[in-house]
Amino acid sequence: MNSSGRQNRFMRRLTRILVLACAGLLAACGSAPVVHQPDNVKASAPVDLASQNDYIIGTGDVLKIQVLRNPDLNAEVPVRPDGKISTPLVNDVVAVGKSPTQLARDMEKVLGEFVRAPTVSVIVSRSTGDQGKVKVVGQAVAPKAVPYRNGMTVMDLVIEVGGLSQFAAGNRAKIIRLNSSGTQEIHVHLNDLFNKGKISENVMLRPGDILVIPETLF
Repeated sequence: MNSSGRQNRFMRRLTRILVLACAGLLAACGSAPVVHQPDNVKASAPVDLASQNDYIIGTGDVLKIQVLRNPDLNAEVPVRPDGKISTPLVNDVVAVGKSPTQLARDMEKVLGEFVRAPTVSVIVSRSTGDQGKVKVVGQAVAPKAVPYRNGMTVMDLVIEVGGLSQFAAGNRAKIIRLNSSGTQEIHVHLNDLFNKGKISENVMLRPGDILVIPETLF
């Protein structure tokens, strides 16, 4: 066989290999699941579900309403001074005093008259009430109320208020947390956290938490 024939045979083999490789690649891609996001719904940062479920909505809060498979019904609305919100097909529903989950279930009942088996999610995108803040009282450099941020920890909060004062008894600090079962006290050792790097003391905060830092005993 001359060189031209060998070259043609080589090219045919190469073409066959490339065709088989492309077919395998297409098959692999076709087996992968494809996820479609509803129109007009932007990806957002992970939500602290525990904080959202414990949070009580107040006037002035801004709520993001999303209705699965019905993007035209999505909205971002403030809670009016009368404690209510209005979204497409849902007019004047009471939001104040409810958790986001409770409000979502109430909205599903109303939307059920227009949409088959609606699934509603309610996210507090901005909070302006006291329940949307965490407070520091006692021996901090600048004790005050600070707006809560998703994922906020006790270390973040102490840094926000300028750190501990020189008279602070950091290892006797505690977080006072209100929940549906009453008042909960969580003891935190701030000196161990800041001076020894004991990360286990870096407690995750929730909206409405109060950090109490007592004065050292002489």
